[in-house]
Amino acid sequence: MNNNQKLYAAFAQALTIEHGKITDDLAYNTIAEWDSVGHMALVAEIESAFDVMMDTDDIVDLSSVGKAREILRKYHISF
Repeated sequence: MNNNQKLYAAFAQALTIEHGKITDDLAYNTIAEWDSVGHMALVAEIESAFDVMMDTDDIVDLSSVGKAREILRKYHISF
């Protein structure tokens, strides 16, 4: 599984949505599943999947799938 697939899997798992709903434009509060509770589940899932610990600013900035990829690059995860 490459890192893009791993990221999409983390979103699907944390938000309990189908992989087909996940695009780079999927953003916070655009679907019912990605509310504040879903956001914290997503953070935990991403941290676990990529073995990173995001800082508070990154958790707040995590606003879309594309932004998640950008944030993970700061932690030396390549896509």
